[in-house]
Amino acid sequence: MKLKKTAICTAAMVLLTGLCGCGDTRPAFTDAQLQAISEAKVGEDSFIITLYPDVAPITCKNFEKLVNEGFYNGLTFHRVMIDFMAQGGDPEGTGMGGSEETIKGEFSSNGVQNNLSHQRGVVSMARSADPNSASSQFFICYGDESFLDGNYAAFGEVTEGMEVVDSFLKVPVTMSMGGEASSPTEPIVMEIVWQIEDDAEGHPRIEVKMMPIPVAEEEAEETSAVEESVAEEEPVAETEPAAEEESEAGEETETEESSDAAEVTDAPEEADVPEETTTTEETAE
Repeated sequence: MKLKKTAICTAAMVLLTGLCGCGDTRPAFTDAQLQAISEAKVGEDSFIITLYPDVAPITCKNFEKLVNEGFYNGLTFHRVMIDFMAQGGDPEGTGMGGSEETIKGEFSSNGVQNNLSHQRGVVSMARSADPNSASSQFFICYGDESFLDGNYAAFGEVTEGMEVVDSFLKVPVTMSMGGEASSPTEPIVMEIVWQIEDDAEGHPRIEVKMMPIPVAEEEAEETSAVEESVAEEEPVAETEPAAEEESEAGEETETEESSDAAEVTDAPEEADVPEETTTTEETAE
């Protein structure tokens, strides 16, 4: 495993100096970043996004470029909605910002065929009312969000570590400016985002390592109580240690859903749309 991580770190440094002909001249990773990469554990604190350039080539190229420039390092998921999606990639952390360049929207209502449906784990670009306004903000679907098909550029999928994305739902949320329960009370931070080796079919892959997820205080206390109860199980008999069975871990605590969370219906309200806004006159919902 250590050798594998070392190989990934080396490959990542190479990718930063000119992958895909992007001409990126950003310096190599810092020692701290290399340390973070070496400690990343998919399914625990990181997840992998597989990109599909055959579906959305412009979107994938833009996403890879931003990743290899280090654009997403330290940014947050600023909008998280139960049974809908988690949206991030805004340098302002409000839903109002983005990168310097915007790209063409690769979806059918904008004249581009895109057959990647918005299902659980699918990654797509947020945008404003302008179909060609997407830049850096993206969102990850929590379920069947196929009502977005044809109007948003799906370009990838979380193929490993979706449970990490699910853990965002453990963070309490407050009402956003748009009146939806979606603003995390504590920042959900992408510590470092980097490109790893392609999959067996040649699809580019991105790994996202998260900072520790700031779960709700009540849940953290319940988890601690479970761990303590396991530790306090009766000790193994000294006379026959081999005959004792290991005590089982406590059941995993369930996440308490916020009672005022916005519901997604078959005919979603305007607020249930992942948008990236660039002016104060356009809402972030």
